[in-house]
Amino acid sequence: MELPKNPFKAALTGETRYGCWAGFGTAYAAEILATTGFDWLLIDGEHAPNPVPAVLGQLQAVAPYRSAPVVRAVNHDPALIKQLLDVGTQTLMVPMVDTAEQAEALVRAMRFPPHGIRGVGGGLTRATRWDAVPDYIETAHQELCLIAQVESPTGIDNVEVIAAVDGVDAVFVGPADLSTGTGHVGNPGHSDVQAMIRRAFDAARDAGKAAGILAPAEEDARRYAEWGFDFIAVGIDISLMRQAAQQTVARYKQQGTSPSATSSTY
Repeated sequence: MELPKNPFKAALTGETRYGCWAGFGTAYAAEILATTGFDWLLIDGEHAPNPVPAVLGQLQAVAPYRSAPVVRAVNHDPALIKQLLDVGTQTLMVPMVDTAEQAEALVRAMRFPPHGIRGVGGGLTRATRWDAVPDYIETAHQELCLIAQVESPTGIDNVEVIAAVDGVDAVFVGPADLSTGTGHVGNPGHSDVQAMIRRAFDAARDAGKAAGILAPAEEDARRYAEWGFDFIAVGIDISLMRQAAQQTVARYKQQGTSPSATSSTY
């Protein structure tokens, strides 16, 4: 059979694509999200309880739908990256990329020798469709997509060279860590943070790469869309459920916790 196409990578055509964080860690919840119309979903392995088997189940659950899956690793570990790719991850987001050297190491972790260090799983792996894709080793890189998450002052200082690394397909800004790291806790709208976000966006554009960001607050998301961000996460499943539950309870109980506004600390 042919190498499966990467729907996320194919959708990076210049039009803003809207996504949602999938943090529940279950295939059932991810499948529900996939039916709601989001262009892409982030299966979060950094801050959500998503070990490799849970990621596999969610990839399988969302496969029949149009929402393209993105998987975020917890760290830069090449062994973990190998496992995530082997279970079928095609678009990988990696947090806390601070230097070009780190980005280059991530590219090598995603590629087979002689261009990288990824081990060959062959018939053991879902990525090869259990050896049904005969030329997987030679062609896998064509459908893989690496998103480098820049979310620290150091990362911003190096964002131009990170974006320029061959094999990095997109730069993704993490506003919560970036604002916290600059001393503006809970305030990604601060002018200093906004200038850093703009610098990251411009660096991606100048390098011919895509730019993404997390922005559940509507005002933020619309501003970033106007700038031209290619993909924006406008929701987090856990937050959406909690807000909807609070609003439902508030309709029937006059006392108790008031519905919370959309958090700006994302």
